[in-house]
Amino acid sequence: MKERRRVGPTNIFEIFSDVAMLMLTTFVFLLVTILITSRVAEQYQVPKLKQDLSNAQQDLAESAKDYERLLSELGELASMGTESQIDQILKTAGIGKKDFDLFVEGLKDVPGRDIHLVVDATGSMHGAVTFLIPVLRAIVVRSGKELSAMTWFADGQAGTGSGTMGEMFDQLMQGAPFAGANETIGDAFTKAARNAPAPGAYILIGDEPSDDRIYYRAIPSPVFTLPIGKSNPNTEWQYQQLAEKTGGKMLRLHFQ
Repeated sequence: MKERRRVGPTNIFEIFSDVAMLMLTTFVFLLVTILITSRVAEQYQVPKLKQDLSNAQQDLAESAKDYERLLSELGELASMGTESQIDQILKTAGIGKKDFDLFVEGLKDVPGRDIHLVVDATGSMHGAVTFLIPVLRAIVVRSGKELSAMTWFADGQAGTGSGTMGEMFDQLMQGAPFAGANETIGDAFTKAARNAPAPGAYILIGDEPSDDRIYYRAIPSPVFTLPIGKSNPNTEWQYQQLAEKTGGKMLRLHFQ
């Protein structure tokens, strides 16, 4: 009879050795796979990343040029008289004064020394941004008041800026999203009252009615509302209500 082969210590060591070798082989295989994958990814993704970086640098350079141009324009406006400022504002909007004039009915009734602009910065106002800034400048100049603060609002967010008129318009252009769909006017006035002293009056500029509740008694100053864009009965009714319940007036914007 054949004797059975006994499993001794040597066989156990061999088993462990085989397992260790298998693990090492697996590790080497995975390492090689990772290196190959990384190499392939680098070959195809790095050029794309470089192109994206180049595009971002170009956009940044263009933004810097726009910023410098804006500062230059604001500096020029600051040294001009009222009529010269309005001429420059209309020129910035791409419209000649001979063919166009801006009149805001009721603006002379705004009380106090200063005003706080509250501006709709939702997506519906995006198309009006280029024209909005010159119009806002003209309103401030024609009111004869000091612009003490400006608050933009959209989707429950709001930002209040202060400083010179140029600085505030710059903050509006740089900080306001002009995106979103919720006209949170009630929230905007709550934050405007919290972030800046009560002005002689607020001027609200927007194109759609509020999507949240407005607490009229919590607004510390009269609100003069200015609906812009296409005639919207709901917007005009709410803007009229907001003006009346705070002791303000709904303004009318006329183009000639």
